[in-house]
Amino acid sequence: MTQPSSLRRDDAYARIRELVVSRAIDANEPLSERGLAETLGIGRTPVREALKALTRDGLLVVHPMRGTFVRQLSFDDLREIHEMRLALEGLAAFLAASHGPTAELDDCAAQLHALDGTEDPDVEQAQHVGWAFHDALFRAADNGRLSSTYDALRAQSGLALQKMRQYSLARTRQVVREHLDIHAAVAARDPELAQQRMWRHLSAAFEARLQALGAIRPQRP
Repeated sequence: MTQPSSLRRDDAYARIRELVVSRAIDANEPLSERGLAETLGIGRTPVREALKALTRDGLLVVHPMRGTFVRQLSFDDLREIHEMRLALEGLAAFLAASHGPTAELDDCAAQLHALDGTEDPDVEQAQHVGWAFHDALFRAADNGRLSSTYDALRAQSGLALQKMRQYSLARTRQVVREHLDIHAAVAARDPELAQQRMWRHLSAAFEARLQALGAIRPQRP
């Protein structure tokens, strides 16, 4: 049975986005519709539509006369992503605490507790569980529009995270405990505290990211 065009487009979007966020595509080389279609085994039309959607979502950028490239994030990009995360994830934490923790969120917390109890927590595993915790928090917030707004932003944030493959062990331990503090506030059904702890967590992550990337804050006049 022939797959509907909308499903082919969505499939192309998901698969190309994964290539972009995982840095499987060289950011210095223009994307080729034909090359992607051949690599993914799908038609050029859904690939073309997916590239347009990824450009709208801020993951790709079109340079006239040169082609379409994976977006290179500037300091201003990182700042804007951080500010949006403060707004969206702060609200998600507030709403999740209003409803109370879900089984999924509790499961993430259990994994974080296990990591916190080890002398040498696995950095990559901690990052993976951390992202799962944030995703579970949005589902616990039970607001579909909030989750869909966050989806594209999450992918953009992933571009920055891919540049810093691993946190230090010290920062990893800190992140695990920050997530556990957020979960504790959600479990206590304290929306204001959950939001404040999320803001502190995201602000600390932003500073760590800038340091790891060697980013320099532009001087204000």
